[in-house]
Amino acid sequence: MSISFRSRFIGMSATFAAFAAFAALALSSTSGANAETVATVNGVAIDSAIVDLYLSSQTQRPAAEATAAERNSAITELTDIYLLTTQPEAKAFANDTVVKAQIELQSRGVIAQAVAADFFAKNGATDEEILAEYESQKMMSPPLQFKARHILVQTQAAASDLIAQLDDGADFAELAKANSTGPTGPNGGDLGWFSPEQMVKPFSDSVAALSDGAHTSEPVQTQFGWHVILREDSRENQPPTLESVRDVIKQRVEQAKFRAYIEKLRADYTNSG
Repeated sequence: MSISFRSRFIGMSATFAAFAAFAALALSSTSGANAETVATVNGVAIDSAIVDLYLSSQTQRPAAEATAAERNSAITELTDIYLLTTQPEAKAFANDTVVKAQIELQSRGVIAQAVAADFFAKNGATDEEILAEYESQKMMSPPLQFKARHILVQTQAAASDLIAQLDDGADFAELAKANSTGPTGPNGGDLGWFSPEQMVKPFSDSVAALSDGAHTSEPVQTQFGWHVILREDSRENQPPTLESVRDVIKQRVEQAKFRAYIEKLRADYTNSG
């Protein structure tokens, strides 16, 4: 299976991940019967919806899964919060410019998350969209994988000397064990199977230009040093099955839809002045 092909499906941004997590958490926390008053603090009611949401935010689990001890602890903590916010001096802070800005930002953030969660719920990826994205990524996948060994040294002269030894019949693996400064040196420089994009470009270009069983005739320089490379074998790249990456592709498609939605909102806002 091509690791590189799979990796192109992975990497959901923190923003989208937060929206997705919020959606699942919010739905699990707000479903059920109407909110009921759990406690009253200085005339202000704490209802069960607030307790559920607070519980979920603290435990990172649906409120329904909370233990009795966790629920009682949440109510106690909320009572302390309500006690502090109902003190006379709290009114002055409520009108403080910085505090008001914080409240406004938090309020906007919560509403924005709710709108995003609603968008994801209504715009899920279809089977056709998932298949199209999968096929698109397959087309972008390189046709070949390579099996290679390399010897990493610090100077061009050292690499040239090793190539001369190989030309005279020296064993590549033994030279790698004796000379390579890279982590694969003790294993004879064995890199196993890889796709070209998994390596830095000068290295992968050199491997692609070789024939199976051939080594580089000139040292190859990368940011790591100077390489002597032996291409041992090649094979057709085998992408993962659709089912094995379906969930990741689904996320990718839905992220693309959301990005397009945000871009349209930005464009409309810009156009409207």
